[in-house]
Amino acid sequence: MKAKPITTVAVRAKRLVTRGESVLARKNIRESLVSVAGLIGRPVRDNDGRDLGKLVDIVVRHGEETYPAVSGLIVKVGARKSFIDGARISKLTKSEIRLSSTKVNLREYTRRPGESLLDADVIDHQIVDVNGLRVVRSADLYLAPLDREIRLVGVDVSFVSFLRRVFPGTIRRRPTPDRVVDWASVASLTDSTGQVRTAGPRSALSQLRPADLADLIEDLVGREQGALIELLDPDLAADVLEEMEDEDLLGLLRGLSADRAAELIVRMEPDESAEVLRDLDEEHRESILSAMAKETAKALRTLVSFDETLAGGVMTTHMVIARETDTVGAALKLLVENRERDISDGVVVVDSKGKLLDHIQMIELVSAKSSALLSTLIGAPLPMAVNIDTPLDEVIEEFSNNRGSSIVIVDESNKPVGRIMADDLVDALVARTGRRGFAQGSGALA
Repeated sequence: MKAKPITTVAVRAKRLVTRGESVLARKNIRESLVSVAGLIGRPVRDNDGRDLGKLVDIVVRHGEETYPAVSGLIVKVGARKSFIDGARISKLTKSEIRLSSTKVNLREYTRRPGESLLDADVIDHQIVDVNGLRVVRSADLYLAPLDREIRLVGVDVSFVSFLRRVFPGTIRRRPTPDRVVDWASVASLTDSTGQVRTAGPRSALSQLRPADLADLIEDLVGREQGALIELLDPDLAADVLEEMEDEDLLGLLRGLSADRAAELIVRMEPDESAEVLRDLDEEHRESILSAMAKETAKALRTLVSFDETLAGGVMTTHMVIARETDTVGAALKLLVENRERDISDGVVVVDSKGKLLDHIQMIELVSAKSSALLSTLIGAPLPMAVNIDTPLDEVIEEFSNNRGSSIVIVDESNKPVGRIMADDLVDALVARTGRRGFAQGSGALA
């Protein structure tokens, strides 16, 4: 279970995602802002000023551009909703839209991949302000001419803009650019598929700590949680899942496909993966395991079967195992090859039958000659090891005696099958007691 972040973390994270000059800082952009909410229901006219219909929504296509261009309009013409290509817009003001041609091919609108409807999909939905490191609700959106096209440049998150939408009159169409967040710093999350991919915010989100991203996801609701996860690199997304509170994590997984959930869970630490799967109902758990490679699923099923009050229930299978006949250089090469597995405290050494001999720390390896055999480094103090079925209370006692960063777990044949990290043991204790701290007079975590 994660610890709550402190304010200074958010401040530091905010500095990580500072951007270049906002287009909203340009005077010509500020003076030409047009409210999307104010446009909805306004007339769409041809070049001669004749009414064609009323605006229902504005379509933008999301891609690699920071500020998406208006790709079309949805206009109510008679009883049907028709699509007009954005290239035909000749004039867009706060009160009307003019088209460049008197003859327009009005066709029924059908959403295409990558398109969003600004009123239906984005206004009044949750978004992530990456620079501000916060989840906000969009009260209005603003368009402006930029690079010879009409583009989405900002989102208003103020309560005043909410009132503009609720109450009629001139206040409804008066922009408040001082309360507008630049679209370049926004991760908008909702369209018909539940996500909008945006290049700038995706890059900025990747600079944030997993704990900060977990907080953002927990502030979101429903499909928007999954949409933010989809914006992240899979390895980062897996780290974020490890930082989430149990209840929020289970809710998020319910909104993901089995394939996507499997992809993320296999990238987590094995003990974390097992904990997540253990908390799912059997049907959901099996659907996710079935989407994994057979060997991976088999290993995780074994971990899930262990009792959480025993050593096997909190161990990770990530470790580097070397034979006593291997050289120090070979052992160091193994550590480098497995560096993504959060293994930094050395190698577990076994004999020719795979039985535990020693756990050689990193400092010993880097201090020895590369050509030296691992057998020459084996010696007192030998590693503390516990059996899979050892109760957590006894594991705690062994940790106290061992004073190391991890403890090796062995099976009934004394073959290493995993290890318990100190932080995983703390997490297990917190989950069991529901609190962090020291038991008075005991010297042990409680």
